[in-house]
Amino acid sequence: MERENWASRLGFMLAAMGSAVGLGNIWRFSYVAGENGGGAFLIIYILSVFIIGVPLLLAEVSIGRKAQQDIVGSYQKLAPKKPWFLAGYIGVLSSMLILSFYSVVAGWALYYLWGYTSGFLNQMPAEGYGAAFSEYTTGDFQPLFWHALFLTLTMLIVLAGVKKGIELANKILMPLLAILMIGLAIYSLTLPGAKAGVEFLFKPDWSVLKDPTVIIAAMGQAFFSLSLGVGTMMTYGSYLSKDHKLPSATVGISIMDTTFAIISGVVIFPAVFAFGIDPSSGPELVFITLPEIFYQMDFGAIIGFIFFAALSMAAVTSSISLMEVPVAYLMRARKMSRKAASFLIGIIIFFSGMAVSLGLGRWSHITPIGDLNIFDSMDYLSSNIFLPIGGLVMALFMGWHYKKKDALSSTDFTNSRIGNVWYLLVKFIAPILIVIIFLNALGIV
Repeated sequence: MERENWASRLGFMLAAMGSAVGLGNIWRFSYVAGENGGGAFLIIYILSVFIIGVPLLLAEVSIGRKAQQDIVGSYQKLAPKKPWFLAGYIGVLSSMLILSFYSVVAGWALYYLWGYTSGFLNQMPAEGYGAAFSEYTTGDFQPLFWHALFLTLTMLIVLAGVKKGIELANKILMPLLAILMIGLAIYSLTLPGAKAGVEFLFKPDWSVLKDPTVIIAAMGQAFFSLSLGVGTMMTYGSYLSKDHKLPSATVGISIMDTTFAIISGVVIFPAVFAFGIDPSSGPELVFITLPEIFYQMDFGAIIGFIFFAALSMAAVTSSISLMEVPVAYLMRARKMSRKAASFLIGIIIFFSGMAVSLGLGRWSHITPIGDLNIFDSMDYLSSNIFLPIGGLVMALFMGWHYKKKDALSSTDFTNSRIGNVWYLLVKFIAPILIVIIFLNALGIV
């Protein structure tokens, strides 16, 4: 079977940006930044992107491009008869775990998009947005319908292939997402009191750094935001030809990913401060706090529709990269067709996502890890265990398994001072920082 390739370098960059730009940029970045003081967090986050994110992104994409294989096959091809490939299986498993709860949350975004389209979210629910959201998420059937709808959309794009599915979808969705987010940001800046939100995001209060968890949270957000360690970028990199130059592409992807995160902050924080809302509202910021703000806004129904349309688009571009990881593995290792592999993974994710959704309601008494429900257990296991392990193994593989000249050659950095800096970061700095993030997630640091 001839391996698929991107139709263009732009297609790869848009797809990679689509993978990185998702719920993590709009939903997670906003509430994590809000909980950690805004401006100082943002600066540490940007520094972390260039110290951890860019070097590891370049390493991951280059491994995929050199091997021309899925995440398991890449390690097997480049280090035959050595156990590095076990990290590939962790990547396949973590991508499926993440997609299981990611699809449920993305289903919430679709439900809200429908709510603003049909009009029932334009009015304040009698019980309030918070109680209405709780009633929806703990229900049996409605969340499963939207989870299934979102997953079906993801599956249809993936089974269409790299060029006609993933690349085409990102060429349409990413520019549209950028237009919507920039438009929302401009509107948000016109709100009375928006200045306080802008200052919160861009004027650092360095006193918050007395708490070292703020720094670790910023490093963790940079690591998770770029979809590192799960195998999406390695898989996407495997569809690149040797002619595509990597350093400029990965820097461009990282800059655009960070820009989207900042724009989402500009969308959310001026509105939050304009209406006197606590910026550290936590995960419910998007699904409870923002609808309350939209209700009080002029043209709030239109703004709500645009926001959740953008959120849904961002979710789709990330979910297709997550599904591509196990699909690519099955196509190579089990010789399955793309259509069969996509359907099989879609069915598996639907049922695991069903457990996630019911775990918020009917099955809330089930706590697989400590006192964490099914949703939080999957999130904890994938985000705090599997992803850091995947990222650490990747850095060690590039920095310690490869000879320096081979590592530099594989990333198009031969005879380059910048390449020496990159190699130092990947070999020494990034592994240390990942271990710190990992130990903090486990509660040890």
